[in-house]
Amino acid sequence: MEWINRTRFIKMLLIVVAVLIGIASLVFSNHLVRELSAEEERRMEVWTEAMKTFNNADPDADLSLVLTVIKGNKTIPVIVIDDNGAIANYSNINIHGTDSIGYLMKRAAEMREANHIIRMDMNEPGLFYEVCYDDSTLLKLLGIYPYVQISVFVVFMLVVLFALLSMKRSEQNRVWVGLSKETAHQLGTPISSLMAWSEILHQNYPDDELLPEMDKDVKRLQMIAERFSKVGSSPELTEGDLNESLLRVMDYMRHRTSDKVSFVYNGTGHPLMVRMSGPLLEWVMENLFKNSIDAMDGQGTITVDVTSSADKVAIDVTDTGKGIAKSHFKSVFSPGFTTKKRGWGLGLSLAKRIVEDYHKGRIFVRHSELGKGTTFCVELKK
Repeated sequence: MEWINRTRFIKMLLIVVAVLIGIASLVFSNHLVRELSAEEERRMEVWTEAMKTFNNADPDADLSLVLTVIKGNKTIPVIVIDDNGAIANYSNINIHGTDSIGYLMKRAAEMREANHIIRMDMNEPGLFYEVCYDDSTLLKLLGIYPYVQISVFVVFMLVVLFALLSMKRSEQNRVWVGLSKETAHQLGTPISSLMAWSEILHQNYPDDELLPEMDKDVKRLQMIAERFSKVGSSPELTEGDLNESLLRVMDYMRHRTSDKVSFVYNGTGHPLMVRMSGPLLEWVMENLFKNSIDAMDGQGTITVDVTSSADKVAIDVTDTGKGIAKSHFKSVFSPGFTTKKRGWGLGLSLAKRIVEDYHKGRIFVRHSELGKGTTFCVELKK
């Protein structure tokens, strides 16, 4: 539980840092855009004054500096309109289409709407020009650059996150497989010995009433070893009666738990054939029953409801235990998550892997209320 909370904290911290970096990038870029926009506005004011000086100058005046200023504008789009509303001059604008005047008038209207206009009054009374200008291509690109940068950053982070999750899942799978196969291997020797000792006891004490129960436990150990050996490999799914499998697990759990725990089974009343791996699916149900018994502190009722539709079967396991907080509905299936003082928190994680990876089904918390109980649902395809 503590490890999961620490992992969540680190993830949230990384997300917050990434968001802060994005916000800082946007703020800084917008600051640069405003500064450049103000600089271009000052340049256009100087350019307008140069144009005014050029138009009002004496024929013999030295206009080299003025011409240098006028010709120095290579980036800012400019349209000059006279007092009659006609196009007097323009620069740094690529005409699109055949109607050049119409295009220039449209661009000038857009510049006016953006309040990018400077009035240039001439020496003659009533004579003036309007200098309409637009942001340079560099300024426009700089305006959208932070959004492009953030988009690339988000895509990059998603790719990295997906790669890390894939690597983590692959590593977890290798750990699960290695641990499971090693466990099955280690169980093999003592199980063989127990089978041999059971055979000797049957020969020497054929009427002993405890031997059948011991045989059941030995067979149980064999089944557990078989389950572990199947983890990591693709189990063979065969058609079997789901009702029969569930009743077998309930009968096993009923004889190995307190008499204060009662089991109620609401099946379909007829054989329910489903493609499944019997040993692995029974393992899932055992984990759900054990969690329910722990949640009820060994006293309460476990109800199993089986419903069937055209394409799937739903198994609802309801207990009268402590319940689960809604914020933990998904976390309960994470490896290491547990609310018990003892345990590794692996049961529901294994159950999720078996149901979703091997049976292509779904397992989730259908409903839970603190202090009243929880309902887990296992959905299997027919």
